Amino acid sequence: MAKPRKPKNDDAKPESTGALVRHQKLCISIDIDRRQIYGHTELEIAVPEIGIVGLHAENLGIGSVLVDGEAADFEYYPRQQHVESEKRWSAVSTLSSAADAAGAAYVSALERELVPNLLINCCKGFKSGSDQQAVAENGFHSSGETKQQNVRLVRIEYWVEKAETGIHFKNNVLLTDNQIRRARCWFPCMDDSSQRCCYDLEFTVAQNLVAVSNGTLLYQVLSKDNPPRKTYVYKLNVPVAAQWISVAVAPFEILLDRHSTCITHMCLSANMSKLQNTVEFFHSAFSCYKDYLSMDFPFESYKQVFVEPEMAVSSLSLGASMSIFSSQALFDEKVIDQTIDTRIKLAYALARQWFGVYITPEAPNDGWLLDGLAGFLTDYFIKKNLGNNEARYRRYKANCAVCKADDSGATALSLSASCKDLYGTQCIGLYGKIRSWKSVAIIQMLEKQMGPESFRNILQTIVSRAQDATRTSRSLSTKEFRHLANKVGNLERPFLKEFFPRWVGSCGCPDLRMGFSYNKRKNMVELAVLRGCTASPDSSASVLNVNADSENRDGDIGWPGMMSIRVYELDGMYDHPILPMAGDTWQLLEIQCHSKLAARRFQKPKKGSKPDGSDDNGDVIPALDMRSSSESPLLWMRADPEMEYLAEIHFNQPIQMWINQLEKDRDVIAQAQAIATLEALPQLSFSVVNALNTFLTDSKAFWRLRIEAAFALANSASEETDWAGLTHLVKFYKSRRFDANIGLPKPNDFHDFPEYFVLEAIPHAVAMVRAADKKSPREAVEFVLQLLKYNDNNGNPYSDVFWLAALVQAVGELEFGQQSILFLTSLLKRIDRLLQFDRLMPSHNGILTVSCIRTLTQIALKLSEFIPLDRVVELIRPFRDFKTIWQVRIEASRALLDLEFHCKGIDAVLSLFIKYIEEEPSLRGQMKLGVHAMRLCQISGGSNSNDNIKSHVLVSLLCLLDGHIAFNNVFLRHHLFCIIQILAGRPPTLYGVPRETRTLLMGDPETCIEQKNIFSNLVPEVKPPELPSDIPNPPETTSHTPHPSEPPPDIPNTSHDVLAIPQASKEADTVSSGHERKMPSIKIRVKQSAATSRTEEADNQTVEKSHGERHERASSSVSVDAPQRNFAEAVSISNQNLEEVNSCHDRGSRMTASIGSAKPASDGDEIGKELQCTADSSKVSVQPEADIPLPSSFIHDNSVDAEAHKYASLQSLCRPGLDGGSLGITDSSLHGKEKKEKKKDKEKKRKREENKGHRDNPEYLEKKRLKKQKKQKEKELAKLLSKETNASSVEPKLKLASGHLNPIEPKGSDSMTKRVDVKPEASEGTSAAPKIRIKIKKSNA
Repeated sequence: MAKPRKPKNDDAKPESTGALVRHQKLCISIDIDRRQIYGHTELEIAVPEIGIVGLHAENLGIGSVLVDGEAADFEYYPRQQHVESEKRWSAVSTLSSAADAAGAAYVSALERELVPNLLINCCKGFKSGSDQQAVAENGFHSSGETKQQNVRLVRIEYWVEKAETGIHFKNNVLLTDNQIRRARCWFPCMDDSSQRCCYDLEFTVAQNLVAVSNGTLLYQVLSKDNPPRKTYVYKLNVPVAAQWISVAVAPFEILLDRHSTCITHMCLSANMSKLQNTVEFFHSAFSCYKDYLSMDFPFESYKQVFVEPEMAVSSLSLGASMSIFSSQALFDEKVIDQTIDTRIKLAYALARQWFGVYITPEAPNDGWLLDGLAGFLTDYFIKKNLGNNEARYRRYKANCAVCKADDSGATALSLSASCKDLYGTQCIGLYGKIRSWKSVAIIQMLEKQMGPESFRNILQTIVSRAQDATRTSRSLSTKEFRHLANKVGNLERPFLKEFFPRWVGSCGCPDLRMGFSYNKRKNMVELAVLRGCTASPDSSASVLNVNADSENRDGDIGWPGMMSIRVYELDGMYDHPILPMAGDTWQLLEIQCHSKLAARRFQKPKKGSKPDGSDDNGDVIPALDMRSSSESPLLWMRADPEMEYLAEIHFNQPIQMWINQLEKDRDVIAQAQAIATLEALPQLSFSVVNALNTFLTDSKAFWRLRIEAAFALANSASEETDWAGLTHLVKFYKSRRFDANIGLPKPNDFHDFPEYFVLEAIPHAVAMVRAADKKSPREAVEFVLQLLKYNDNNGNPYSDVFWLAALVQAVGELEFGQQSILFLTSLLKRIDRLLQFDRLMPSHNGILTVSCIRTLTQIALKLSEFIPLDRVVELIRPFRDFKTIWQVRIEASRALLDLEFHCKGIDAVLSLFIKYIEEEPSLRGQMKLGVHAMRLCQISGGSNSNDNIKSHVLVSLLCLLDGHIAFNNVFLRHHLFCIIQILAGRPPTLYGVPRETRTLLMGDPETCIEQKNIFSNLVPEVKPPELPSDIPNPPETTSHTPHPSEPPPDIPNTSHDVLAIPQASKEADTVSSGHERKMPSIKIRVKQSAATSRTEEADNQTVEKSHGERHERASSSVSVDAPQRNFAEAVSISNQNLEEVNSCHDRGSRMTASIGSAKPASDGDEIGKELQCTADSSKVSVQPEADIPLPSSFIHDNSVDAEAHKYASLQSLCRPGLDGGSLGITDSSLHGKEKKEKKKDKEKKRKREENKGHRDNPEYLEKKRLKKQKKQKEKELAKLLSKETNASSVEPKLKLASGHLNPIEPKGSDSMTKRVDVKPEASEGTSAAPKIRIKIKKSNA
């Protein structure tokens, strides 16, 4: 995959002229009481040749900008607030149009964030090369680079008055978050992951506060102010992106780690005891990573900060050398349930410091690799600290989730369309989790292929290279990792050539269905395998076609390698790596058995005899086991036992073999597969129930699988089995927790943690038992009530809050029938008592109140016919008070949304959801509500309720998506977009959403040109072109210094045009003549790429307007007045840089329009004119115009859906060359022209051959007739135009800079050519003057 990108990167390096930050210093003073920040930042920047530096700044007040100590000109464009948002969405009436509008608005907002909005003029002469220091650690320049750099020191004075995002205030606490592209909201920077530098950080706060930030704390300074203030000075010597700069200010209590002096833990004083208990284990994770990587921690210190949950956007916010957690993760020594999750979360944050913050991805496509390596390191800690069973079980469950969800290109890890084009949103939501799990699974697959030690050597090599001071970059690419897998991991090149494109660059996992039969005569197993893919063939094939490394696969798409089949026989276990993962989808394999039956025939028992004196139920399992062994030597079989593949496997074998696998296989994955298969059986026999019960009661089995066995028993309980599953569950619980003498529960004793987790799940499993009428049996309801009534935690050193919460949730799972409804009153009284108790003595994180609210909502929804829901709403609504803790408030909001959904439908839910979002103060609460609303939309997806959503609700959602609330919370914004997509029946991802515009990024030559144009009146070397005085409508978009209230010219303002009704544009042309003159109409051919033309049968015709109206359109360089009946989307005249405009219907379509081949048609096509314009685009200012909707005929000519193609963007006609030189007709362009002519001939010949087969097709004949009729109307219109144009001569005037093009009169049949070269005098300081060539040919047809 890296091979096709290599020449592009090499070619782009010398052309890249973007600014580079070498070092940044940040000095700010924080006023907690006034919620203000003020200070300055100093940036050492390698300024590009154009002299314009673009930075990102949002919600900031810019006081002054100094460049090398001197005041500099700058322009600042803050984010525009759409005041009349509802008018913009007035055309939205259907779900499909709302989804299109949401996609366009979301993409437009994301693209605007990529463009710098603080432009600084640094054109004051160059520094000498001796004054500059070679800074190599930012990873942008090679060590051999000798090119002189223009390094400037830019100082920006700024302040933050109203902090809304990026940085947050509450009480006496200040906190930053690492949301995507939000570092700009609290200090000016280059907010781009590719811009990395070292930082000096100074924070001045009140004397009683502690400021925690990145890097090493050098010293603290106490000022002489009254009251005195303290300044904390930090230094970060490792280059990082601005996203990883963090600060937390509060009256923190500091806890030094006992085992390492470089580790510090901080929290507020109220949580200090919890902090000590929570981080007690942390040294084991720190030393685990250090030993595995054989390298010290990359930063000089590491700080863990715990803050209030309401301030945290997410449970984890990463920063360089520090991590900010929600204090919800803290727990004291009495809490059991939270221990595992908190330890894994802290270990993952530490692993991300190694892979993600210190070592960064080289490109967005490489982000999966760092995510996978961090997850792999976390799994290694889980294996060492929590046990191998926990690690394998978690990986198995994650793999199952990936196989179910990996069905589209959105989950392709290293694909431009699923990474770069998603602007970082691929890490948000469910798809973000799936991608993360898939990344870890692929890393573990490679470890299985090369062995643990070889893989460890690779990670050690990566880390040692990053710490090597001689290396210029600390980034890691997929290509480099693939090279290490070959050199260090000893994996063969052919295998890697197939592995990475198939697993990393594509979507879909193997879906294997297997069955076998035993051939007794050959003593052989015949295994039949059907291989499929979890992704649809179209999506996986289209993704694979992008990869140049993938071979031509005309047939099935397979995977590299051989899968192992493990056979458990009487003589032992045997592995057979014989199943190829590529080739034919149907495979029939023969596996030779090693055990021989002849020697064991004497072991067969006599008929009717019993090996022991047990009863019938007791000897079922051994009798079946012996009988199956006498028929075959097989005990059970497994496919891919070591999880070497990320695959979904459906294995068919007899029930007794599954029972053998459950009872005798010690692998947790084998046991989990056996439990899942036995639970899914349509009818469960007594042997299966007994096997599950035996596994449940086995204290040596893994506790998570014992819980699964308990739920399987609950699922098996029915009248057919005489409620055996329910009996076993109750009997098991009473044998552990009941006093046999009095028949009541004993006081709680939670010393045995695995047994505690299993017993905690039993009431929930009992509540899941259903009778034939789908109601809970009376025995189950009585059992749950008894446990809730007689719970006694006296003498127990551990808290029973989670135990009670599980009991309350079990009540919510009950289904009440006629017999059990009598117990409802007692259950509700118990729940009310717990609510009152939790109000007086709040439980850990309000978990008990949350469970009660959830259970009350479930009961109300199930018994809505008998219970008035209004009473339940009034009961729950007080918990939404903002004085309650965050978790309770959000759970109450969720419950009210559920009740609203049940009563009034999805339309009312969305209206209530919008209200709650506007009222919710915490960003994390907004995100949780967004996730819940998205789930409700998915539930209602199959019904017709979506059609009842009113247009004003859709408009409100769109306004919320495009408003400041969504801007402040990128997670909420993404979920709002997903909600609208789900309502329209589309996948909740940005993948596949069409891109209508192309954004100019920093470093692109186009961006540099645009920034130079902005300062054309400030920099004396750059002179804008003058306009002729006789033009009636002078343009307003020529180069000038924009007013601060105007949007920056290099930001495509597409949001206003997205939903505009397609009308004739009434904007003036850039160079316009009088309306009364009749000019030749311009036809611009629209050519599509070969890949698109092959898929379309319709010919790409000249785009014509359907009503023949005269539309005035804006163009960026040259425009000729004409009745624009024939106008296509002009994209580029550069042969080297063809812009891509993705169709709303077909993302693969590419359209290019060449001005060089534009032929005016006038006077009945008697005169043909060819207008060719060339200009030195590096010296002539060109402004891009706003996007203009295409005429409706464009939709017809491209044979696409009219709704999907209402609008497309109009790109700039003139695009500057990368080298800043002329884009005139050169030898290379002429050669390219010849190629185009040959291509046209081939296309015409192919189309003629295709049309031969359509001559008998009535549809084709009808199209041909309409085409002839259309041409005839054109000729008649041309004749009418010729009468008018004969009366007055055609006098086009074109004036650019100081050059004039004289009017040319037609002279009969004489062919003439005139060339006018415009060469204005070069200004001082310019390397070359603008050159304008205008070539006009006339010939008589």
